[in-house]
Amino acid sequence: MEDWGLRQAAATDVEAVAELRALVLRADLERLGRYDAQRVRQRLRDGFDPAHTWVIEAGGAFAGCVALRPAGDCHWLEHFYLAPDRQGGGIGSAVLRELLERCDRAATVVRLNVLRGSPARRLYERHGFTVRTEDPVDVFMTREPSRPNPAPRCRSGRT
Repeated sequence: MEDWGLRQAAATDVEAVAELRALVLRADLERLGRYDAQRVRQRLRDGFDPAHTWVIEAGGAFAGCVALRPAGDCHWLEHFYLAPDRQGGGIGSAVLRELLERCDRAATVVRLNVLRGSPARRLYERHGFTVRTEDPVDVFMTREPSRPNPAPRCRSGRT
């Protein structure tokens, strides 16, 4: 796996992220009859919050982004996009694992939605997400925090 890292997003990252979103989601949105070149970018712009977003860099270059937005009793995993030439190499799994470990330490539930038929659903299922509800476009998934294994019980050696 290529070296990668996360950096806090800045407001100036919004256009690069909007373009990546349009590229990554296009095939799934077209399959669902929902692709609109302007809308796909504008929805990202409208929901972009650099305070809860990280840019994924690989080999020193922009490779994607991910957001983890607090919302009441949970966090929403949003805007998780990885450039097509970076997919399949383990970066997405590593990023997701790091974010989920943070949520586990805080005992926080994570929610997300993924487009119906998207291959990304398999990634989320491998990391413990389960389907809660579905509609004609989206699949809503939840992951409960992992519980650490209980400490082994001490035995006194007495019988």
